Amino acid sequence: MNKKSFSTLSLTRRASLAALAISAAALATLSAPSSSYAEGKSIKVGIMSGEDEDVWRVVTNEAAKKGLKIETITFNDYTQPNEALENGEIDANAFQHKPYLDNQIKTHGYHIVPVGFTGVWPIGLYTKRYKSVAEIPDGAAIGLPNDPSNEGRALRVLQNAGLIKLKDGTGILATVADITDNPKKLTVKELDAGIVGRSIDDLDAAVINTDWALKSGLSPADRIAQEPIADNPYRNFIAVKEGNEDEEWVKTLVSSYQNDTVKAEFDKVYRGTGLSAY
Repeated sequence: MNKKSFSTLSLTRRASLAALAISAAALATLSAPSSSYAEGKSIKVGIMSGEDEDVWRVVTNEAAKKGLKIETITFNDYTQPNEALENGEIDANAFQHKPYLDNQIKTHGYHIVPVGFTGVWPIGLYTKRYKSVAEIPDGAAIGLPNDPSNEGRALRVLQNAGLIKLKDGTGILATVADITDNPKKLTVKELDAGIVGRSIDDLDAAVINTDWALKSGLSPADRIAQEPIADNPYRNFIAVKEGNEDEEWVKTLVSSYQNDTVKAEFDKVYRGTGLSAY
């Protein structure tokens, strides 16, 4: 074999080996497990204590099938989960609606964004003393949640029920100062959202978030008015720190909640008082 033929053969062999290496690399890439399953990732998710713990046990099981390990961290009031998320103590939370988050961002400067809807719990007017709104007497004591977003929401329930009128153009963050007409001279008591339901025995009626109503032993039979469900701006969602919203583990987390298995548990736990919102 002359030198020219040997050189040509060597080049041919090198090209073949290079082609094989490229093919092997491509095959390895195609056969690698998808990162969308967040394989081996562990996260902490802040939720409210109570019924939602049952729902999140199912979410955790669904996530585990996709390689995502979830540890739920329970809270007892609405002010803590966003602070914990902002400070990096948890990786996500699931307890709030957009008006509440918007107010929290405005007040505290949080860098938190919603990434996937969970459920909606129509807020309602509850009472153990009366069968209808018409029976509520003059001078009745009515409890409301005192955080800005839920207070405005509660006042709209009272307005829709014909008990008060709010100033024209009042937005979703209405306060008692925006009441322009109170024909029954109701006494409005502003209380912490977690307390207003437990105070129902000391009140003629109270506008209570559905989750807190359930925790207080109230049922839909005790509800004499509620906000409309159509176009409801108060859908709850999973939230994460800004900058994490496109992470694969976030997509896995959301899909682990938004499925028929979790919906079945949600419906069982909330017995129709809450509705899936995705």
